[in-house]
Amino acid sequence: MLPATVVDAHHHVWDLSVRPQEWMAGAAMDPIRRDFALAELAEEARSAGVGATVLVQTVPVAEETPEFLALADGSGLVAGVVGWTDLTAPGVADTLAELKALPGGHKLVGIRHPVEGEADPAWLLRPEVVRGLAAVAAAGLTYDLLVRPHQLPSAVEAARRLPELTFVLDHLGKPPVAERRTAPWADRLRALAALPNTAAKLSGLVTEAAWDSWSAEDLRPYAGTALDAFGPERLMFGSDWPVCRLAATYGEVLAAARTVTDGLAPAERAAVLGTTARRVYRL
Repeated sequence: MLPATVVDAHHHVWDLSVRPQEWMAGAAMDPIRRDFALAELAEEARSAGVGATVLVQTVPVAEETPEFLALADGSGLVAGVVGWTDLTAPGVADTLAELKALPGGHKLVGIRHPVEGEADPAWLLRPEVVRGLAAVAAAGLTYDLLVRPHQLPSAVEAARRLPELTFVLDHLGKPPVAERRTAPWADRLRALAALPNTAAKLSGLVTEAAWDSWSAEDLRPYAGTALDAFGPERLMFGSDWPVCRLAATYGEVLAAARTVTDGLAPAERAAVLGTTARRVYRL
């Protein structure tokens, strides 16, 4: 049983000498174009009162997930890993069983694919992908949705077709915070939340805002929409470290999450900051 501390349901690590991060393109990414190790996160997380985390895949290559599981196996901080596997491959079920049998395999809690980079807005609905998602459900794992607002309708349909699979929306579907717009993102988010097999992460908003001038009040309309749609029992905090460092420190991200949930009852806020992640990911 994990202690009743904050759970960071979404962070990354990477070693650029082992594997380049091809998504990290352009000069704007320079502040995070270096190695980020678990030890560095652990120092920041524990000073912020975070007692457990979920490590999430960064690149769609088969080698990364076994590495993350091994890292989690030797960590008292990482309670779960959301890895990657090729959902279109015919042997998804066998691959997931092999991953679960590896050192740290008991900490595999979910799978994610960077759908935001797929040109086809209906990629999630391809027959081979739906077959792969069904294998994820059969393995007792969740599926993290990394999508942008225009891809949310396909995510809704995928979740409708697979009621046995829990879909977790990363970064609230990346709403246009910097543009101070909520439409049509809000309606699409509510359509996803209307399905009982969905949850979402209060994460990644600081990097959708203006990096150098955001405030917690800029995030409040988006967090409020998500709280109204999902409820605290299906919403969880994630730092998105170290990507968040483009706009904020670890402590600032957690402080913003506390600010935008300041209207909740203590038990509801505790759900967003930990209880929901423990339940959804079975930490």
